[in-house]
Amino acid sequence: MKAIVWPLGRKGLNPTRLVALGFGIIILLGAALLHLPIAARGGEATSWLVCLFTAASATCVTGLVQVDTVLHWSPFGQGVILLLLQLGGLGFVSLITLVSLALQRRIGLSQRLVMASALNLSNTAGVVRVVRHALMGTFLIEGLGALLLSTRLIPLFGLGKGIWFSLFHSVSAFCNGGFDLMGEYTGPYSSLLGFQGDPVVLLTIMGLIVVGGIGFFVWEDILENRSWRRLSLYTKMALSITGVLIVGGCLFCLWTEWNNPATLGPMEPWEKVLNALFQSVTLRTAGYASLDQAGLTENMAVLSAVWMLIGGSSGSTAGGIKTVTIGVLLLALGESLRGKEQVVVRGRTIPQRRVLDAMTLTLTVLLLFLVGAMALSRIDGLPFLTASYEVASALGTVGLSMGATPNLSAGSSVLIILYMYLGRVGLLSFSIAFLTRRGESKLRYPTVDVMIG
Repeated sequence: MKAIVWPLGRKGLNPTRLVALGFGIIILLGAALLHLPIAARGGEATSWLVCLFTAASATCVTGLVQVDTVLHWSPFGQGVILLLLQLGGLGFVSLITLVSLALQRRIGLSQRLVMASALNLSNTAGVVRVVRHALMGTFLIEGLGALLLSTRLIPLFGLGKGIWFSLFHSVSAFCNGGFDLMGEYTGPYSSLLGFQGDPVVLLTIMGLIVVGGIGFFVWEDILENRSWRRLSLYTKMALSITGVLIVGGCLFCLWTEWNNPATLGPMEPWEKVLNALFQSVTLRTAGYASLDQAGLTENMAVLSAVWMLIGGSSGSTAGGIKTVTIGVLLLALGESLRGKEQVVVRGRTIPQRRVLDAMTLTLTVLLLFLVGAMALSRIDGLPFLTASYEVASALGTVGLSMGATPNLSAGSSVLIILYMYLGRVGLLSFSIAFLTRRGESKLRYPTVDVMIG
């Protein structure tokens, strides 16, 4: 069989440019389709800026919207959004791989490199197997999620609409997209506020979000080893940090929102626990809301912004800095405070290069976050906390909003589009750069000491 050779090299596209270009093309094609009169319920073309914003939000699996998805877009438009969500969640590279596998063509080394990069894997070993299992697992889990949701949505909306709504929300939740079709049921931009007392819907959506945000590499490791003792250090860290973030976010939400009349206050105790847990899970870049985000206390809003920036795990449908990246930084901090230079976990040393990678990525995201929040606050005159929440949601590809998104000016809309793109494609480009860079230079310069602190 003839190997598939991608245009990589000095005269072709390197992996970073290929991923960035691929996502850009999908966004532009999606915007063009959404601009068609058939894509809107009113039968008139939607403005290019709204189309571009929606296509970028769907492709970057964010979920921020300037028009209510079900009230503005026709079934055709909703179908385009669903396709963009699936492509954005899996990555266009996975789609190309699916075609290659279907045609039974051998996948070349250059394509394996891009596949590993797009899934944020540290090497190309077994990447084709990981992608194959990821594709199979994705469709299976989305199907099971749709089946569970249909038990609640078909009685509410009828057979045809119930099946469509179940499929749409299952894909959106697994891909951590955050788009919803509940506008005509519970009001515009209401997300899942109408299901605060429905454990079937909320638990199903939570399950899809967590599984989608864990990462394809973790799936593969669990399938192969099926024992906590035999799992890789990365998988153990990803699962442990994910659990700590979910439980910690839930407890903090209960602490700050228990008596808040705008959020948990009016609920029964079991509903408070359920919705606090949902709030913590959805902050992992999912974007669904069962609580009014504008009604959160300032303490919870700040924690939510931090959780959104952290995001999910590497090689998943989620965005953000990533769980293990934060874990490595915290471990490095602990070792540094003890006067040690090496980061050691369970008898294994994490390379200094990985620590620097984590520091570079985190500092870059924090700098972008601060600059974006100040710019958004200045352009539209938003309170800094509201602007920070919006920017963290865009950069972490989350999709939660305090209600500012539909009223953004043209300049702020362009800024949020850019941040959604950077949050999805920019962070992927960082991981590709870390993966494909050459070895350290052999040239050494004299050392010089500087004062710190």
